[in-house]
Amino acid sequence: MAQPVVDAGVLSLFLGGLVLAAFWIGGDPRGGIQGFAVLAGVGLIFLLGSRSETLRGLGGPGRDERWLMIDVWATAFAGLVLITVLIGAWLVEIARGEDGSPYALLGAVAGIAYVLAVAYLRFRR
Repeated sequence: MAQPVVDAGVLSLFLGGLVLAAFWIGGDPRGGIQGFAVLAGVGLIFLLGSRSETLRGLGGPGRDERWLMIDVWATAFAGLVLITVLIGAWLVEIARGEDGSPYALLGAVAGIAYVLAVAYLRFRR
């Protein structure tokens, strides 16, 4: 069961490398190093915390049905929070006389993705 934890640790290092590269290209190597350090720390937590059931559950493949359901509920909750924040930010932007960008676009993408997922899962299951 330790393999998923290693995968999450390696993924954290990979994402840290992407953050470092993006900041470096943008002219802020210090920000990139800080971002890499944070994600490397997250990766280290996953690598060293292999005995934690929670970290193993977050780690990815190889989880049982219980963890799959926890993941589905957590993903749905995170999506609900994000969409609520997007709608709130969009309302603030239009109340300030702005055009609502980029919140309108992000909200539209979320709505379209939801409708497509419902349609796909309806016929798949």
